[in-house]
Amino acid sequence: MTDDFKKRKMYLFLLVLVICSGAAFQGWRTLLNNFAVEVAGLNGLDMGVVQSVREIPGFLALLAIYMILFISEHRLAALSVAVLGLGVGLTGLLPSLPGLVFTTLLMSFGFHYYETMNQSLTLQYFSHTQAPVVMGRLRSVNALTNVTVGGAIYFLARVLGYTEMFALLGGVAVAAGLWCLTLDPSSKDLPPQVKKMTFRKRYWLYYALTFLSGARRQIFVAFAVYLLVSKFGYSIEQVTALFVANNVINYFANPIIGRSINRFGERAVLTVEYTSLTVIFLGYALTESAVLAGALYILDNIVFNFAIGIKTFYQKIADPQDIASGMAVGFTINHIAAVVVPVSGGLIWLADYRLVFLVAAALSLVSLSLSQLIPGQLRTNGPKT
Repeated sequence: MTDDFKKRKMYLFLLVLVICSGAAFQGWRTLLNNFAVEVAGLNGLDMGVVQSVREIPGFLALLAIYMILFISEHRLAALSVAVLGLGVGLTGLLPSLPGLVFTTLLMSFGFHYYETMNQSLTLQYFSHTQAPVVMGRLRSVNALTNVTVGGAIYFLARVLGYTEMFALLGGVAVAAGLWCLTLDPSSKDLPPQVKKMTFRKRYWLYYALTFLSGARRQIFVAFAVYLLVSKFGYSIEQVTALFVANNVINYFANPIIGRSINRFGERAVLTVEYTSLTVIFLGYALTESAVLAGALYILDNIVFNFAIGIKTFYQKIADPQDIASGMAVGFTINHIAAVVVPVSGGLIWLADYRLVFLVAAALSLVSLSLSQLIPGQLRTNGPKT
């Protein structure tokens, strides 16, 4: 079996899981808020509890490294997608706070463990030049899936209730996960992965950039759309239009970002990201224009995808057997900020909303400084496997 055939098998395996997990997760995100208010009768505090619960599995992603003691990585990826789908599918049947906490926890464990394995398998099976391109393509497919799901829900909502839509979307992921459990796209030629949590001093820059990325992302997720709605009066139709625009643009942008990493290297790409984010967050803090704020939101979404460079940087500095452990540890580090940023940011918002985005701009400048420590010659390194 040639290397190209092995890689093609793994790419098609991941492609199926990306599409079906993306359909379920995007459907869940699209329907959740309306379902919670209209059917479950949740208030703002209840929704805060649900969203906090959603981040717990990300914080516990490091446990995935112990699960591969008992189950192979590709089977854990498939099983996780099935669990994600089960959580989504059950959501419509449990319209209460305890019910949504349970189904959200189930969905989130599936999502975060799948993402951990997805990134680990991509970095193991594809060379240093192939990995960023593959990651870009899979993100592009995910963006197209998001647009398709949004359109499907727009029409399905006219004939189906929440329970049926959640069941349909979740069922797609369950079916895909169970089917992929029957497949074996793995290769025995790869270095065996360390099956324990490992922190190595020489990976400190990857850890630092990952933590800062998570902190900035939480500020964006928690407060960017809230700013558009609360300060600039964006309607649900306008917010939805921004979501669609983001996914259409990202469909075309992600493959370009992947190729740019190969051409210019991680340091250059991350320098562009952090410089742009500094300007974007300053814009959020200072602008009085609703149009400019919306444009900044779109740019924010595009630039976020440059973070692929953090993972490919790790691929190039890590021992081949540390890839799975590094992705699991990275997910946990990335989600540490999820515990404190939304609450502390909310308290800062009460004093002055501008301060929240000024803090994010400062974090971007710290990331910019750290990114300059990435050796420029990384872009010419050959594959390790």
